[in-house]
Amino acid sequence: MLNVGLSMLGLSRFQFAMTTVFHFFFVPFSIGLAFIVAIMETCYVVTKDDTYKNMTKFWGKIFLYSFAVGVVTGIIQEFQFGMNWSDYSRFMGDIFGAPLAIEALAAFFMESTFIGLWMFTWDRFNKVVHCLFIWLTAFGSTLSALWILAANSFMQNPVGYAMNAAQHKVEMTSFGAVIMNRQLWNEFPHVIFGAFLTAAFVVAGCSAWRLLKKDHENFYRKSMKVTLIVGLIACLGSIWSGDTQTRYLINNQPMKYAAMEGLWKNSTQKGNWSVIQGTKNHKTTWSIEVPYVLNILGHHSLNGTFKGQQQVNKELKAKYNKNGETRNYYVPTRTLFYSFRIMAVSAGLFALVAIIGLWFNRKKSQSIMRQRWFLYVMGLMVWLPFIVNTCGWFVTEFGRYPWVVYGLLTIADAVSPTSTVASLLFTNIVYFLIFASLGAVMIILSHRVLKQGPDSVLTDGYSTKPQDSDKKVDPYEMGAAHND
Repeated sequence: MLNVGLSMLGLSRFQFAMTTVFHFFFVPFSIGLAFIVAIMETCYVVTKDDTYKNMTKFWGKIFLYSFAVGVVTGIIQEFQFGMNWSDYSRFMGDIFGAPLAIEALAAFFMESTFIGLWMFTWDRFNKVVHCLFIWLTAFGSTLSALWILAANSFMQNPVGYAMNAAQHKVEMTSFGAVIMNRQLWNEFPHVIFGAFLTAAFVVAGCSAWRLLKKDHENFYRKSMKVTLIVGLIACLGSIWSGDTQTRYLINNQPMKYAAMEGLWKNSTQKGNWSVIQGTKNHKTTWSIEVPYVLNILGHHSLNGTFKGQQQVNKELKAKYNKNGETRNYYVPTRTLFYSFRIMAVSAGLFALVAIIGLWFNRKKSQSIMRQRWFLYVMGLMVWLPFIVNTCGWFVTEFGRYPWVVYGLLTIADAVSPTSTVASLLFTNIVYFLIFASLGAVMIILSHRVLKQGPDSVLTDGYSTKPQDSDKKVDPYEMGAAHND
């Protein structure tokens, strides 16, 4: 009944991809929004302008929703290591365990503790101390990302380990080497800048939709100004860190780089860069090319060459194929090629929109309210960061195929031997329904916050009663008045 071309490996890969992509919708957004909310509260502390306080509370509500959904999806993701990837867990446990333990016991505990203090202590601490709570929350979320990426970076570039051949697993020999992995320090800044960019353009886009309705103009214009400044800085940081990471791949993962650039044969000194192309049977059938751009992007020079996938595949086969194996090491080229171009084009678009938005939204100008076309563009860009983040994940993970731990363990060898097609099909359906429901709840709650508007936070903390009706009454005083 289930013989429809499904396999344990294929279903396990699909489930992990589905879970990770959905989880990664919320993680960058949550990390970036924590910092934006912290910046807004800092503006309130410095300027004593209540608009910034209301902005902090208003966007803080959406931050709390994203944090909650991110935690739930993260827990589901971790379950999969035992359910579907038990051989991977046994192989990588000594390496993967330490960063994950530190992430849970230090970074996540720090983040969850201070987010609670921030939520419920608006009137119990002075403004500076309360602002410190959200900064510590943001710092904790960044530390969480660091430790997770430390584990992922080992999978991309194994360092600081020794192979235990008898037990078929890797053992950590240098924790410092794992933490100082060059892959980590190329990957981490790019992820963090991407998180800032995600949150910035989501908040700016939501503000644009409300400005189209001419709703609380001062509030949403200030929200847009803060987030577009953050977004522009984050965009420039993403371009810089992305360039650094891409150039690192030329020698570290040449197959991934060749696929990103659509190179099947070795490039020439002319450095032709493919804008779009067609491929078949590991060959380019047609392409639109621009000369020298490839060399400028990869070498920051007009001269230089790059290995194509055919050449890299021969080298990897010579290095890793043993005992007559015929395995190829080609990666999903179309996915990497177009994912990389979506990221590159989007980076330029983000920068352009941020600059135009800041100009239209400059002080004492009503340009932003007159340029309704631009507000529509800004509103639609709410969705673009999530697409770009997914493309980045595709490049990072698909680019090391067929390895789950580069050069050490293949994806096929990592899957749980006890999984079945039936169980995987069932859990795939269940997880999809759970994720769809969580996503719908997140969108509905966030939309409700936006519809209620900033007036909903003109309260004492997160209560629903207006401040002027929140007068505290001493019950003994009431009793005394009654007795009189």
